Amino acid sequence: MTTTVILGMLCVHLLCFSVMFLLISTRLNGKKMGMEVFALGNLMLGLAYILQLIDGPPDWSWMSVVNHILTLSAPVAYLLGALRFFDRPTPVVRPLLALAAIYAVVQLLVQALLGDEARHALLAGACVLLFLGMIIALLVGSRTFAKDLCVEMLVFAVLISGICVLNAAKFMMILVGGIAALDMHSGFQKVFYIYMSFLATVLPPCAVWLVLRRLTEELRTLAAHDPLTQLLNRRGLIDALEVHFSSRIVAPAYVLIVDIDHFKRINDTHGHKVGDLVLCHVADALKATARQGDLICRLGGEEFVVIALDAEKAGVLQLAERMRKAIERVEVPGSNRNQSIRCTATIGVSAHFTTAQAFDDFLQQADAALYRGKEAGRNRVEWALQEG
Repeated sequence: MTTTVILGMLCVHLLCFSVMFLLISTRLNGKKMGMEVFALGNLMLGLAYILQLIDGPPDWSWMSVVNHILTLSAPVAYLLGALRFFDRPTPVVRPLLALAAIYAVVQLLVQALLGDEARHALLAGACVLLFLGMIIALLVGSRTFAKDLCVEMLVFAVLISGICVLNAAKFMMILVGGIAALDMHSGFQKVFYIYMSFLATVLPPCAVWLVLRRLTEELRTLAAHDPLTQLLNRRGLIDALEVHFSSRIVAPAYVLIVDIDHFKRINDTHGHKVGDLVLCHVADALKATARQGDLICRLGGEEFVVIALDAEKAGVLQLAERMRKAIERVEVPGSNRNQSIRCTATIGVSAHFTTAQAFDDFLQQADAALYRGKEAGRNRVEWALQEG
């Protein structure tokens, strides 16, 4: 009776969290982060346990076959949902239908050739392999694609290890003791379902926490980046400078202001859509020529700022010239297909500075150098007066 109550509560947990995941997915416009797939996984596992309650003792029946299919498909759905959470688009319906069809045929063959005990052992063994693969993926992910979620990945790995061990124990018990090992009222089954109830209570809030964290990070990224070029905006640049100067003893940094020459003429002649394309190409040229670690920002309009970190004057001069030449080589398709647009840029460079608080002063210094460069004919690099 106790195990039946635990299993019933487990079904309620799974179905309630399935509805919750589905509701969350409807609020995540466009990018659902796999929540709808997690909802499907919870639904399938909940239905599997409902069938187990209805079907009674483990034996051969169509309910048992469907139960096994749903039990194995549910963790696969969780895995597919995790792939979507990590921005790896993957189909869901076809893989699950293929798995269901293949596993149904395998169950029929095993039942016919080896009997009911082998069919139940097959499910336990398949779950062990599946959960073991998930544990390995989580451990690898904590060091590679999910470094920012290292602690969370390790926690998931530990939790899944528990159900993996229990399925391995069930597999061995079936081999040794037969179907009797699956008696609903046995101590092992009670422990098994208690742990499953624990997972069903802990894992869904953990998944919601991951979604909230991802949304928070995306909002922070949006607040710090220019939506057109994906470069830092002024706020993101200031934050990055504060982090840089507060975390180490640093060498001097220089401000480079890059201004596209005659950009208004491009907009007036070819339209703002082409003008935006020019901005994106120039941004790409800056990213391609900047050194690793340098900060690149779209300050506004056609003006960009590059912060050359841990630099010296000779290296900054070479960097500014590389950027000027790279922009000069940029070709953008114009409003007329047979016409391409080329542009140039003037670059003003400040003296060196060593604190984030000094940025605005040296930005003005670079801006003054920029306007001297424009007055001198454009398409050139102009240094601050203090640098001689």
